[in-house]
Amino acid sequence: MKIGALTGGGDCPGLNAVIRAVVVRGASLGHEIVGYRDGWRGPLEDDRFDLTPDRVEGILATGGTILGSSRTNPLAEDGGIDRIGENMAAAGIDGLIAIGGEDTLGVARALTDVGIKVIGVPKTIDNDLGATDYTFGFDTAVNIAMEATDRLRTTGESHHRAMIVEVMGRHAGWIAFHTGMAAGADVILIPEREFDVDEVCRHVENRFAAGHAPIVVAAEGAMPIGGFPETADDSTDAFGHVRLGGVAAWLEREVKERTGRDARATVLGHIQRGGSPTAFDRVLATRCGLHAVAAASEGNWGTMAALKGTGIEMVTLAEAVDELKTVPSSLYAEAEVFFG
Repeated sequence: MKIGALTGGGDCPGLNAVIRAVVVRGASLGHEIVGYRDGWRGPLEDDRFDLTPDRVEGILATGGTILGSSRTNPLAEDGGIDRIGENMAAAGIDGLIAIGGEDTLGVARALTDVGIKVIGVPKTIDNDLGATDYTFGFDTAVNIAMEATDRLRTTGESHHRAMIVEVMGRHAGWIAFHTGMAAGADVILIPEREFDVDEVCRHVENRFAAGHAPIVVAAEGAMPIGGFPETADDSTDAFGHVRLGGVAAWLEREVKERTGRDARATVLGHIQRGGSPTAFDRVLATRCGLHAVAAASEGNWGTMAALKGTGIEMVTLAEAVDELKTVPSSLYAEAEVFFG
């Protein structure tokens, strides 16, 4: 069997571990693995190259993706789905393994609906894909954000400042929640729940009164009651997503004006995506790749490798993308015990 592989959307630690597992396991089963460059652009433009075990030697611990990535959306291209099918047929590609998040797997589902064989591997540092307990890349992102927050705490204490840390999380606050809990933040702000800026400032003042410099961790998609403070710009990507950000800078100004205390905002941004994956993410990514190849060998197309407890199960692509996985209010309530 000839199987294509691609990585789409934002890069994250663990992508190369999946690619390595797909290639090594595929070769051991007698499959030929072909890599498509730059996400869905690869099959759209038939930009591919052969992947062999020698080609993936030593990539397990490296960040990013040797296949490259993009936010190309075939559904927005005139005849995009048909072009992918035609290019795959001409190259003798029997099916695809698509490694990506909500948008990438949404395209995978659309391809499956018209009879193109695709298997998904869930990838997103936001951990917001349904049907899987965790996605690889998330653990690494949280550890990076936690370490940065720990470092910011010491400088905040030294200068008697409120430190506001903005982390990724467009519509789901998993990174903010886990980072805040792990770093002992005094306030955690997530997209799932609008916040009262006056209440945030009260928590800040309470911590100062207790002799401590407060830490606020905010997801990029967190919004105050009455609306999101500002966006970086009005442009959108190929999937229609507005670039978010600015909540930390806005909060810095509000805290200064409302409390008279000094505050500093830090936006971690793409730092959370880069670097070597944690052991957890290396193992999870590897297992997902192994199960994806096994599913292809068994003809179990239209599915995605999902972590359920400690096991990997194949679920339908529809289960993965139909509903965004967000932070439940009951879980957020556990963190509120430590606010202020």
